Amino acid sequence: MSNITFGYAVCGSFCTFDKAIEQLRNLVEAGYSVLPIMSQNAYSTDTRFGRADDFVWEIEDICNKKIIKSIVEAEPIGPKKMVDLMIVAPCTGNTMAKLANGITDTTVTMAVKSTLRTGRPVLLAPATNDALSASAQNIGKLLNNKNIYFVPMKQDDPAKKPASVVADFSLILPAALAALDGKQLQPILL
Repeated sequence: MSNITFGYAVCGSFCTFDKAIEQLRNLVEAGYSVLPIMSQNAYSTDTRFGRADDFVWEIEDICNKKIIKSIVEAEPIGPKKMVDLMIVAPCTGNTMAKLANGITDTTVTMAVKSTLRTGRPVLLAPATNDALSASAQNIGKLLNNKNIYFVPMKQDDPAKKPASVVADFSLILPAALAALDGKQLQPILL
């Protein structure tokens, strides 16, 4: 059993929830402790990809912990050293924009800020339709930040969605272990 605890924050890229939850399950099955966090939208929005209550139940069942779902609940994560590394999977363009510009107005952005304030690493797994357009500048800013790492990513449908990028969720654990060693898993662009 590992003594590493991962924070696992889920944002509202609903079409990637199945992949994100699969990797969450893999972390727990590999013996890691996982603290689940969800943005307010991810926690409460029903979409064509599934019901919010079903995702909440599944995540809490996998982790055997209640989900952190408010800014107030997320604030102590850093000071109390509740995680060794914060994973944001999926990480939306909206969340990356907020992180790149120091905006802390959601559960996930507070969880990240709280983790970074104690010098602990954060791993982002992007999933956004505008990564190679409007969100590109924010990804660039985040790549320059100390203690922020990325799960390697690729265009998910270059013909139909040429600006869209999604992380390779199967690389979350290797990217997390690299980030714990202060390294960016390469290649970052697949």
